[in-house]
Parts: sequence; C-alpha cells; structure tokens
Amino acid sequence: MTETEEQRLTRNVAELLQELRVAQAGVQILFGFLLAVAFTEVYTRADDFQRGVHLVTVLFSVAAVALLTAPAAWHRMLFRQGQRPVILRVANTLAMWGMACLAAAMTGTVLLLTDVALGTGFAVAVAAVTAVGFVTLWFVLPFRARRDNGEGSP
Repeated sequence: MTETEEQRLTRNVAELLQELRVAQAGVQILFGFLLAVAFTEVYTRADDFQRGVHLVTVLFSVAAVALLTAPAAWHRMLFRQGQRPVILRVANTLAMWGMACLAAAMTGTVLLLTDVALGTGFAVAVAAVTAVGFVTLWFVLPFRARRDNGEGSP
C-alpha cells in the first residue's frame, strides 16, 4: 500500500515529535541536575574554571531545551494550517541544533565532573573524547550513511 504525500508528512511529523520526546527527557534531567549543583556546598568551593564550565554547560542545556521543544510549539501553532512541510523543515533544523547543544552540555558536564574528581588536565582529555564520541555517533556516521545512500546534505 502506497502512502499519500499527506500521510507521509503526517507520519514524518509524528516520528520527529516522538524522537524529540526522547532527547527532551534527557536534557531536562541534565538541566535539573545542573541547577541543583549550584546550590550545594561543594559548589561554594568551586574555582573560577569550574564555575565557568558550569555556567556555559547550563546555557547549552537551556539552548537544548529551547531548540528541542520548539518543534512541538511550531506544530501546535501551525496545527491544521497546511504547514506540515514548513514544520518539518524548521523542526529538523531546530532538532539538529538542539542535539548539538545537548552534546555540548553533556560534554561540559563530563568536563566539570572529571575536573572535580581528577583535575583539569585529565578532565580536558576525557571531555575531548566525549565530544568526539558525540560528534561521531550523532553527526558524522548518520551524515556518512545519508551520503552513501545518495540523499545529499540535510
């Protein structure tokens, strides 16, 4: 059975929103953790580097929340307006940037925690490996598969 263009668009929107639910849960838990850290006794002993990493990480997690929840708002605001192609195009871009911000926030969290536990030198190395892992798994490999499939760039 062949799906119509409208059915395909409906399915694509539903799939995208479901995928974003997974990412949203993770980033919201991370954001809560990062907020709680600032109110601990250990935070009062943090040095300037740790406070800076914490702040930047919080800002990346805020950006990730905004970017990953925006497609749901777009869908709701444009519901039944015949705008599914626009919703999908914009939501895909927002989701990609949201995932990039989530990867940066996760990497910053690893940097912060490793710095506290083992020191800055080791923390930078572990954070670099973490960043490379996210970039490879979330971006490089999917783009390579997309290119190999002949679908071009996003």
